[in-house]
Amino acid sequence: MGKEEKIPPVPETANEEHAGDVLHAETPLPEDEADGSLRPRRLAEFLGQAAMKENLAVFIGAAKERRESLDHLFLIGPPGLGKTTLAQVVARELEVDFKVTSAPALDKPKDLAGILTAVTEKTVFFIDEIHRLKPAIEEMLYIAMEDYELDWIIGQGPSARAIRIPIPPFTLVGATTKAGNVSSPLISRFGITCRFSFYEQRDMEAIIRRSAGILQVPIETAAAARLASSSRGTPRVANRLIRRMRDFSQARREPAITLAVVEDGLRRLEIDRLGLEKYDRDILSIIIERYRGGPVGAETLAISLGETVDTLEDYYEPYLIQSGLLQRTARGRMVTPLAYRHLNIPHPEEERREDPRLLV
Repeated sequence: MGKEEKIPPVPETANEEHAGDVLHAETPLPEDEADGSLRPRRLAEFLGQAAMKENLAVFIGAAKERRESLDHLFLIGPPGLGKTTLAQVVARELEVDFKVTSAPALDKPKDLAGILTAVTEKTVFFIDEIHRLKPAIEEMLYIAMEDYELDWIIGQGPSARAIRIPIPPFTLVGATTKAGNVSSPLISRFGITCRFSFYEQRDMEAIIRRSAGILQVPIETAAAARLASSSRGTPRVANRLIRRMRDFSQARREPAITLAVVEDGLRRLEIDRLGLEKYDRDILSIIIERYRGGPVGAETLAISLGETVDTLEDYYEPYLIQSGLLQRTARGRMVTPLAYRHLNIPHPEEERREDPRLLV
């Protein structure tokens, strides 16, 4: 009779920087350096996205009542709208551990296996940029999400065989800025999908007032409204601006953030009333001046800007499109008449109407 074969332990993740990123339910979640203590910690503190938040409250409450793990959660939206924050809030509301990593950090299947075999029951496991998962890791994730098991290969060559290792039930929260790049089999395994949209003016004002209160700096109502309109509908931008306005008000020895402080601060930062920064205006100007308003391809535009296509598509374009300044067409990017007016550049059609000699 042969020796009983021992199953080797699943190796720990090779990514040591992420190996210790388990946040237990009884300990505080770490705050982003960019946002500090401004991150909401509970669902009631998470302002905006009302419909999505109401539904989540129902799903979380039902899961807690049944004493089950929450169904897997898929978060879609541009950067800075609160996907990571919401994942942390969900873990807090469920009173469970929170594990965080990003898809580029998961280089090999053993990295994922090392994380999943170490999680506790009902843990919220957050993967940022999930559209960048490698195929081998994604395939391993399918079984883990559905059956709470891992496929693992023992041995090499002809004698190799696969076994399934059970893992505790967990909640996967996947976040992406590019839902179109996530495979259909992976999307279908998420039971809850939340789509983030840019925040409304009133929600941005509420976020700014809340952040000012946490930072213990008074802010005028008009100043909050002005900041809200220049925050690109994005809480991350609003929190960055409120910190800078605090600096400007302190430098001017003002007891509060006033409208005058905000106007001067935004001028110094080269941010206009639509929230466009210099780089945003450069994008529109290049399309108008070099490419006659478009269409121009994304790669060509990125080269002209000295930027990557991913940065152009993920960070700059969403707000320009949302603001009605830019269009994506089958032939490329095109600016709208509103962009000409915003930059005080005469539109070619208007020039033709004003000069009869051009009507040929």
